Amino acid sequence: MKKLLTALVLLVAASAAAAQEPNDVIESASNELATELEGRKEALSEDREALYALIDRILLPRFDRRYAAQLVLGRHWRDASDEQRERFIEAFYGSLLRRYADGVLEFDQERVEILPFRGDLTKPRTTVKTEVTLEDGTSVPVDYGMVKRESGWLMFDVTIEGISYVRNFRMELNSEIQATSLDAVIERLESDNAGGAPAPDEQV
Repeated sequence: MKKLLTALVLLVAASAAAAQEPNDVIESASNELATELEGRKEALSEDREALYALIDRILLPRFDRRYAAQLVLGRHWRDASDEQRERFIEAFYGSLLRRYADGVLEFDQERVEILPFRGDLTKPRTTVKTEVTLEDGTSVPVDYGMVKRESGWLMFDVTIEGISYVRNFRMELNSEIQATSLDAVIERLESDNAGGAPAPDEQV
């Protein structure tokens, strides 16, 4: 269920770059994703490349990959070379696409309620709050971490029931880096992405 929710909220967070306020970003992305999926879920479930391409088309222009990757690597980012950073950004983003692709197919726009915005638009970072209704009627709080860039508001984190995917990935990869190395982790991610092997399930 956590995998499904994260897939849903990652893609709902994507939107038209011209949107002026964070809530507009969420709403326009929800509309776009619903349109893209209409009548195509079965076909996309059988065509992984088409599914990845759909996710990438919606998410990439609206997701701050570099900032998210930097937060995930934490202190390892400071010690990484420029080449390692660029490779990690690409590998990490590819892993996100693969990890949550199946959950995207269960997206239902009617389950998402965007709550009134209470943040401060003068700040460089803010949060958009939504609620996702599960099939059993339970409402799950979902918070989007948004950062202001020249192109508009971009998403960099999502928190589901208090669990941040950035923190979750940071804990996972920090342990792996300490046990091996940053190069080894990058190579593992690149290999997984190239081979199309299923990514491991996560708590977020």
